[in-house]
Amino acid sequence: MIRHCVFIRFKPTISTAYKTELFNENDALKDRLPGMLAVHIGTNVSPEDGMDKGFSDGFIVDFADGFSRDTYLEDPEHKATGGRLVAAAEGGIAGILVYDLETDD
Repeated sequence: MIRHCVFIRFKPTISTAYKTELFNENDALKDRLPGMLAVHIGTNVSPEDGMDKGFSDGFIVDFADGFSRDTYLEDPEHKATGGRLVAAAEGGIAGILVYDLETDD
């Protein structure tokens, strides 16, 4: 399984409603992309002050395998939502951190 972790430093002008819209667009992809198992969305709740480096919002997508993740990455709707995420992030692409973790789950 692949855990695709995406953390975002949103511009201060981005509303909670718009963040929710972007996250929901991404979540909706699991209804049509095989191997996209689950989407977890939320705000950082770590008690470790400053360790998030400003990446206070994010989501994690669980994929059955690398092929499923790669299909998601090339999906036109994912790319459109990704473009809107980049536009909403502080500093554009510099405001997004992606980390993929392979697990035995």
